[in-house]
Amino acid sequence: MTTDFYCDEVFSGRTQVHVVRETEAVLAYHHTRPMYPVHIVVVPRRHTPSLIDLGDGGQPLLAAVMEVVRQVAADVTAEHGACSVVTNLGDYQESKHLHIHVIYRG
Repeated sequence: MTTDFYCDEVFSGRTQVHVVRETEAVLAYHHTRPMYPVHIVVVPRRHTPSLIDLGDGGQPLLAAVMEVVRQVAADVTAEHGACSVVTNLGDYQESKHLHIHVIYRG
């Protein structure tokens, strides 16, 4: 398996996704293998190793990602009454590219 699913699969177009929201710097889409009734992934378009290693994008890119997370979380909460926002680090981070899950468990 690739270590950067987002750059290798999503941004290359090899894996098609259902877009929820996008900006020049950030993409939010429905997870390709959802584990919850609502499972949206928010990811910077520029390779960013993780939440604790922001790479060249730094704080401005993190702010852009978090703004999209905020908007998606507000939409999910308005529709379903709740949501969770999660990211993983270290061994838990399967794809080594910052990604944040906005989920509604149902």
